Amino acid sequence: MKNFKNIVLAICFLVTLVSKGQILPVHLTTEMAENPLAVVQNQPRLSWQLVSKESNASQIGYQILVASTEEKLQHDEADVWNSGRVNSNKNLQIAYGGSPLKNENKYFWKVKVWNQTGKISKWSKIASFRTASLESELNPVWIGAITKADSHLPEGRNYHTATFNREKKNAIINASDSLSRRSIMLRKSFEVKKEIKEAVVYISGLGHYELTINSKKVGNSEFAPLWTDYDKSVNYNIYELNAKELEKGENVIGVLLGNGMYNTLAERYTKFFVSFGPPTLFFKMKITYKDGSEEIIKSDETWKYSKSPITYNSIFGGEDYNANLEQKGWNSKGFKDATWKKVVIQEAPKGVLRPQTAPPITIQKQFEIKTAKEIKPNFYVFNMGQNLSGFPTIKIKGKKGQTIRVWVAEGLNEDGTIAQGRSGKPYYYDYTLKGKETEEWTPKFSFYGFQYIQIENINYKEAKNSELPTVLDLKSNFSYNSAGEAGSFECSNEIFNKTHELINNSIKSNFQSVFTDCPQREKLGWLEEIHLNGPGLMFNYNLENYIPALMQNISDSQRDNGLIPTIVPEYVVFGGDFTDSPEWGVTGVILPWMYYEYYGDASLLEKYYPIMKKYVDYLGTKAKDNIVSHGLGDWYDYGTHVAGYSKNSPIALSATSHYYYGAYLVAKAAKMLNKTEDIQKYETLASEIKNAFNNEFFNAETKQYGTNSQFSNAVPIFMDIVEPQYKEAVMQNLLADIKAKGDRLTTGDVGNRYLFQALARNGENETMYKMHNHYDAPGYGFQIKFGLTTLTEQWDPTKGNSWNHFMLGQIEEWFYQSLAGIKSDPEKPGFKHFFIQPEVLGDMTFAKADYQSVYGKIVSSWEKKDGKLFLNIEIPVNTTATIKLPVSKSSEIRIDKKVVRTIFNEKDQKPILELGSGIYTIECKI
Repeated sequence: MKNFKNIVLAICFLVTLVSKGQILPVHLTTEMAENPLAVVQNQPRLSWQLVSKESNASQIGYQILVASTEEKLQHDEADVWNSGRVNSNKNLQIAYGGSPLKNENKYFWKVKVWNQTGKISKWSKIASFRTASLESELNPVWIGAITKADSHLPEGRNYHTATFNREKKNAIINASDSLSRRSIMLRKSFEVKKEIKEAVVYISGLGHYELTINSKKVGNSEFAPLWTDYDKSVNYNIYELNAKELEKGENVIGVLLGNGMYNTLAERYTKFFVSFGPPTLFFKMKITYKDGSEEIIKSDETWKYSKSPITYNSIFGGEDYNANLEQKGWNSKGFKDATWKKVVIQEAPKGVLRPQTAPPITIQKQFEIKTAKEIKPNFYVFNMGQNLSGFPTIKIKGKKGQTIRVWVAEGLNEDGTIAQGRSGKPYYYDYTLKGKETEEWTPKFSFYGFQYIQIENINYKEAKNSELPTVLDLKSNFSYNSAGEAGSFECSNEIFNKTHELINNSIKSNFQSVFTDCPQREKLGWLEEIHLNGPGLMFNYNLENYIPALMQNISDSQRDNGLIPTIVPEYVVFGGDFTDSPEWGVTGVILPWMYYEYYGDASLLEKYYPIMKKYVDYLGTKAKDNIVSHGLGDWYDYGTHVAGYSKNSPIALSATSHYYYGAYLVAKAAKMLNKTEDIQKYETLASEIKNAFNNEFFNAETKQYGTNSQFSNAVPIFMDIVEPQYKEAVMQNLLADIKAKGDRLTTGDVGNRYLFQALARNGENETMYKMHNHYDAPGYGFQIKFGLTTLTEQWDPTKGNSWNHFMLGQIEEWFYQSLAGIKSDPEKPGFKHFFIQPEVLGDMTFAKADYQSVYGKIVSSWEKKDGKLFLNIEIPVNTTATIKLPVSKSSEIRIDKKVVRTIFNEKDQKPILELGSGIYTIECKI
């Protein structure tokens, strides 16, 4: 998938081609993706953005053409669907309305629109989509080196390292010469005798695979397919091959398999030991020839396999490679595979085979060596300059059989050696040289969070010791999801700028198949960080295709009794509050609403309403008199105590507030979806929980909640649980506590967002500014002063474990919505209408942000200069915005140097402008 920044540049270029008064549809998507290869809907939804050189531009009509070939569409021949002119301003999620679509077929479409004056646009560029297969049509056959029954791998999800039986472990290691866990190479030779029109590959290699055709890698994915609960869903990937990738005569399919989360290992470091089976492959290639005939090549008993040079691979423990085991040309034509063994037909995974619609993991950046330090003779530690999730690339020269061990880590011990104590050890990569020319190696099936690389018994750059191999170069590969960046933020405050950078490096490091907690020790999808950081995640990254995959995983993980566990996929059952905590499980209720707010798409609310409802019902079974008392509470709240379970605030207060919030959102969804039988039920339930909460936790005399902590008072303000007549008093008590703590927070992972937004949404942004504009702990500035490049698990990096967590990154929402002032309108979701309402705080002189919304680019940039406030804004075509200016009622307002009249909002005490699309410069006297 293209990076959104590239999309923005392309759209900007297209704007230059639009003549004045015209409008042009650009950035066409099907099911929110550009030219997708895996559309599963019978009525896929088509969307486009609009560009125009004039202001106040909008769409009043459109016409869509869909054809079976690009050639037909170029001649305006719509043999699949011609919508005709549709009088509508809608340009997102238009349901396909033509004749039934066939599976495994490619379709082409384009659109033209009419603007507000009735002027018609040119046709857009042609877009395409390919329909996916049903599992029954794929008829998957799974192959590998050993059956699940013969592998003796355990089933169940309770295999922790500390309690795993050593005899069982050894039995697995020795089973069938380790084929149960060994990386294998699979190959299939086939003949092409006719001219090819197209070839499409459907593949799932578990845990992970690398596919080559005639020795060339297909696609750019790392760690494909994305992780799922393999007992419920299994992703497969689709690739289109062009005619040049297949040759007349012999062609060879080569597949390399690794373990991933499908088959974790018990050696070295592992968080848990769970297996769904030994490495396994499903493959299908459909070749369509120019004469109209078709041929299917699929995984079956005619394939062969051999052990790969990857002698060990673990998602948690690292990877080993012996270059002497390489078989040159194994995935090319002409290779003699007489010594290779026939594959066995394996038991299929239990999960439903689904096309992967979320973007793949790719290598996004590479970092060179920043410094190299020789700790002692031939013992080197390399600082790569950036903590990240990924793996190294090593370039080395030495003798055959020499082995180097590459250790990676986030931090260093006092003696300068790498420190893995907090992040999971031992984790390393072993490479055994074949001893010819310069060798280069990059691991394929394991990643870790690291900034430092340690290698012993080597020369560096120069072969000073002829008995040792020489490392010529090192790179660290930063790999994360390729969804693309949607926004950017910058301001005059360096603490805030560096905080934004820290948080985003941590988000990227944990932006994997799921949003992980950390890229080293656990790599697990703890749910709470998704909804608590949700607005920041969506402002920074394009999650349109990613969140639906998260919701599928949440749906798969839901227990029969309605429980949504704290981690998804639930590869290991931790038990107790670490399996069942309302602040985590309620993500399944909150996330579809966030998706709707940011993307204007109600499909997740429609699809997962039963999941949402079932979870709230589950919490009801745990409640006593509408009070829920279990869970982790405000996890990692700040104080002199050891971080963990909530200490500052009652766990029951936290749990019950989220029970209320879930019930409130289900009632809201029932109303929107017209679930008439549920509306009164959940509205009544929410009201009863609110009353019980206030009766249990509110002190009418002191006007405080719970323990009077910041979390205790902030969460009822944020969730609108506090009765209106008491809200101001509770707010003042909250502010008094913050002031008494020296303008410092005491909230944790859960409470930060509620504290930050209780302040931001109630006119206390100066307090937010003071709370974060310092270099002390607790605070982001302390981490900056500490010299880190990613956000850590605790406010004090010397405590806790991971140095690459984004769970405390909730301030991103404040950066975009308050400092820059870009705020969505819940009444017109997807930023169809939105607000620009920047806050000018402290000694700040400027702030600017942009956000690539589903309608187009939104910009808000302000600067204080010479007694004036300058505001530059950009409003996408077909949208409108309300501008709330942070100046007095009497201030003179100019737009593009012309004085304009404003409306004064008495509630906000701010002048207001209502604007349509365009680029504006607003000048105000302060």
